[in-house]
Amino acid sequence: MRRSPGGALASAVTVVAVAIATGSVAMAARLATGPAASAAPVESYSWKNVRIDGGGFVPGIVFNQTERNLIYARTDIGGAYRWEQASQSWTPLLDWVGWDRWGWNGVLSLATDPVQTNRVYAAVGMYTNGWDPNNGAILRSSDRGATWQATGLPFKVGGNMPGRGQGERLAIDPNSNNVLYYGAEGGNGLWRSTDHGVTWAKVTSFPNPGNYVQDPGDSSGYLSQNQGVTWVSFDSGTGTPGSPTRTVYVGVADKQNPVYRSTDAGVSWERIAGSPTGYLAHKGVVDPVGGHLYIATSDTGGPYDGGKGDVWRFSRATGTWTMISPIPSSSADDYFGYSGLTIDRQNPNTIMVATQVSWWPDAIFFRSTDGGANWTRIWDWTSYPNRSKRYTMNVATVPWLTFGGNPAPPEETPKLGWMNESLEIDPFDGNRMMYGTGATIYGTTNLRDWDSGGQVVIRPMVEGLEETAVLDLVSPPTGAPLISGLGDIGGFRHTDLDAVPPMMFTGPNFTSTTSLDYAGSNPAIMVRAGNFTDADRPNDSHVAFSTDGGANWFQGTEPGGVNSGGTVAVSADGSRFVWAPGDSGQSVVRSVGFGNSWTPVTGIPANARIESDRVDPNRFYGASGGRFYVSTDGGASFTATAATGLPADGRFKALPGTAGDIWLTGGEAASGGIWRSTDAGASFTKLTTITGAVSVGFGRAAPGRTYPAVFTMGTVDGRTGVYRSDDAGASWVRINDDQHQYGNAGEAITGDPRVYGRVYLGTNGRGILYADRLGGPTPTSSPTSGPTAGPTGSPTTVPPTTPPTSGPPTSAPPGGCSATYRVTNSWSGGFQAEVTVRNSGASAMTGWTVAWTFPTGQTISQLWAGTHTQTGANVSVRNLSYNGGLGPGATTTFGFLGSWSGVNGVPEVVGCQRA
Repeated sequence: MRRSPGGALASAVTVVAVAIATGSVAMAARLATGPAASAAPVESYSWKNVRIDGGGFVPGIVFNQTERNLIYARTDIGGAYRWEQASQSWTPLLDWVGWDRWGWNGVLSLATDPVQTNRVYAAVGMYTNGWDPNNGAILRSSDRGATWQATGLPFKVGGNMPGRGQGERLAIDPNSNNVLYYGAEGGNGLWRSTDHGVTWAKVTSFPNPGNYVQDPGDSSGYLSQNQGVTWVSFDSGTGTPGSPTRTVYVGVADKQNPVYRSTDAGVSWERIAGSPTGYLAHKGVVDPVGGHLYIATSDTGGPYDGGKGDVWRFSRATGTWTMISPIPSSSADDYFGYSGLTIDRQNPNTIMVATQVSWWPDAIFFRSTDGGANWTRIWDWTSYPNRSKRYTMNVATVPWLTFGGNPAPPEETPKLGWMNESLEIDPFDGNRMMYGTGATIYGTTNLRDWDSGGQVVIRPMVEGLEETAVLDLVSPPTGAPLISGLGDIGGFRHTDLDAVPPMMFTGPNFTSTTSLDYAGSNPAIMVRAGNFTDADRPNDSHVAFSTDGGANWFQGTEPGGVNSGGTVAVSADGSRFVWAPGDSGQSVVRSVGFGNSWTPVTGIPANARIESDRVDPNRFYGASGGRFYVSTDGGASFTATAATGLPADGRFKALPGTAGDIWLTGGEAASGGIWRSTDAGASFTKLTTITGAVSVGFGRAAPGRTYPAVFTMGTVDGRTGVYRSDDAGASWVRINDDQHQYGNAGEAITGDPRVYGRVYLGTNGRGILYADRLGGPTPTSSPTSGPTAGPTGSPTTVPPTTPPTSGPPTSAPPGGCSATYRVTNSWSGGFQAEVTVRNSGASAMTGWTVAWTFPTGQTISQLWAGTHTQTGANVSVRNLSYNGGLGPGATTTFGFLGSWSGVNGVPEVVGCQRA
């Protein structure tokens, strides 16, 4: 389980009202957050992920059964995705989900329509206990997830609850696709829709809502929920197109009554006689050709555990059950439950099943080509600890999947996986298989080589699917542009935002990095704190240090009893560290040097949030329970200031470059917001321009200004979003839109001190986003020396930035003409850039003018570096014109050099006008 924020279920009703039936969900959320007339101004930004590729559990992969290459994946906290065959990547589908319905990024089940293949459905909601304040919903789309509508449910849905890998709970009748079923958790039973998911009613004739709970004594409600009705499968061979399928199978979380069947299209239901007992049926897959139902069972609901299980085949013709377990539960060699069940639709007697969890030495996949009579394993023991393998793994595209490990045999790295609940053979190509793990999606395109004695090549198939939970982010003024602290996989040093980093932090490796910091005047010195189970690695510390900007790390000592990272800070000069471990009651401590020893500090409560002043090396700050604390002796002692009225859960940061300038956020309600201190925390003033801010970060100042840009996830004029202020919070501009909301994002946010306007946004399940102003980022600074006639090589101070490929300019120009650009080099008085012009209209353009804005009204001289002809080349002009033609939707990119006199900074494109 990744991090959660932190009701009783509503009683079920016979017919669920359509909660959002007359427009997209995004529109409904927009209306709920405040009237547009009073909204803050909006600036267009391009949003994209900082590439990590994966990083979380993928409990479900769903292939459409009638359209080749139409594939969806669901995640437990990061939304749903659609496969793009041309680019071999995934497209996110639920980024429009905002703070008001953040739980909808938990997807418990997903179904793709085999009749009208543009239709797709998702059961959404993250927790069934009080952590998620909202009920769940069934989302429906008729354009493959580009837009959605929703029907609210009268109960919660748990996309990140125990048992989430079972399924699929949503199913579409392959003969009458207006009919859908949904198996609910929490004792809410089986539900049915007969109008393509618009309205839903409980199937009152279904007799068993399930009874299995993982831990009835769990007071949080997380482990004590009834896992309910777990899957629905249609036997399409018992129906004809246009009429409902007669035979429907349903799995129930009840070890004594695991499988039910209807033979009259859902009118009546019965427990199938002879159903295997003692285990939960995780998966139910129908072979309509042979008339078989296959089930994979386990002793727990998973996804983290499961020690015993079996595989069974049911015959529709004879009504008999046959155990076909590769290793039966009665064997001492069965130390796992089964899940991840799939069949080859081209050869239905070919079956595969996965171990639900086999942590040691690795996962095991089993394959049968004769309906389960005989099985082979993806690996076999030879002479211990050696194994023979029917596979090879290639993780070159996502190298961190080795986790930096070097285990002793029989364990290996990278592992085949764990939590392997989704294992699917392509229904159109028996050579292709995809499967989910706790960290990624793997796949192969030569699966049938297994049967002829060859080796299956397994590689990541996860590009575009970004599922990390982000706990902290820093963007230092030198070195790598971004350092991340992540849940589950620790974090990375991102030297290239558009490339997968080679390895997460090691020396030591943290399960989750909870806090990061760099020395304000010596940013090569960094510190991080994080979590792992101390008993597993008693010689490792929960705090680590770097002196080369995060490229390499080392650890010192730590106080006894530490298991949680908490927050940590380094002084502005890098000479001292103050650490507040996250374990309840653990004292705040201080180290002079790099953790060789730690001394308890005085005057501040345990578990306070700690930060350092970015300029004064003797000053540290702390916040706890609505009080603010200051140290002026390098963290040895703290004193509470007189400041009052601060939020109890305040998060804060000190401004780079200015001593004693502190910004503090707290609370999501109207009473929350941002408080600012300019006297080192002695007093705070609440900003009147913003409410409900979650976190705050700083970036490069706007051209012509000296105060850094301020970024926050907060609420302005009643609308929650990502905002930037260029005037120290006096006014704000919204920089995201309704299609880029990312659920409960914003726990981590920072600007880039080298690129004006750039923001890095952390999410809980959609990874790290970075965004630039449309028109391209303003470069970092003008070097003090450099070429005067033109560039001679790659820039060292200005990282290239990919121009946005879509999105309107700030003010929509006439004629469907838009322009974006990126700077590829700059020097004092000059720059090299690329301009991309797009015809977004419906008719051809014969020419255009690109409008620019400049730092001052200085003389500009431009020279084309490409093949296009500029009207009036090599003359002093304010705009760029081109007389060539460009068809509807087409783009063209060209480069040029620009130089000017008397100013620093780089021009920015502001629009494109049709000639």
